[in-house]
Amino acid sequence: MTDFKNPFGQKLMIQGIRKQIPALYAQDNKGDEAIAYAKYFCGGWTWYATEFDHDDTDGEVGRCFGKVYSDLEPDGELGYFSLAELASIQVRGFMVVERDIHFEPTPLKDCKNPCTV
Repeated sequence: MTDFKNPFGQKLMIQGIRKQIPALYAQDNKGDEAIAYAKYFCGGWTWYATEFDHDDTDGEVGRCFGKVYSDLEPDGELGYFSLAELASIQVRGFMVVERDIHFEPTPLKDCKNPCTV
């Protein structure tokens, strides 16, 4: 089991989230009623994870589904993202993707773009 640590050692996937977050496709057709179980951020980017590939069945380790906000997508976009890729990001030597340690499971409809709130 991989923890997906960022360059400063913070785990992006902890046991508490891993136990709660449903498998890929488990929240299909729920739309904005789907529950986000983790929030990740770096600069003007924010990722809300609603599902996680617990078995890594597709060959891509740490695959998540959720909603992503950025300057390019201020209204957000649903899609897949990789915790392995997020964990490897380091901008200018000090900016890394972090897990919001205070985030509680929240319906996507209440997960806003923090840059436009």
